[in-house]
Amino acid sequence: MAETAAVNASPVIYLARANHFDLLHLAAAEVLVPSTVAEEILVRGQGDPAARALKETPWLRRVEAPEVARSVLAWDLGPGESSVIAWALAHPGCLAVIDDLEGRRCAETHRIPLRGTLGLVLRAKRQGVIPEARPILQTLRASGM
Repeated sequence: MAETAAVNASPVIYLARANHFDLLHLAAAEVLVPSTVAEEILVRGQGDPAARALKETPWLRRVEAPEVARSVLAWDLGPGESSVIAWALAHPGCLAVIDDLEGRRCAETHRIPLRGTLGLVLRAKRQGVIPEARPILQTLRASGM
């Protein structure tokens, strides 16, 4: 497990909606949420499970989004993906948790360790945290993923 992981909005949203938010903690001991990502989640409102999780989860820590390098800006990603990749670039060894395909390609190009929501579920299965991945994957899909 990485010491830290920077997470984009979609893994937070999907896992919170599916009632499997704790699987995000498998990414790292401390999960960092860049300010641009936090804003994207909090705009959803207090009743949203992801917004509640962001406010109430002790192992989630909001951080200021770093300046985004030109090499990342060239990918024309959303502000969340860009800030997660920028954070991981500025903090070698930090895992990026991103679902967006272009964001994942950008992270791979920059040789950033990477995982997505599905990867977290599969890791949980391999580690024996969950007995089966399929029911959770079905719940994630029913929750909009």
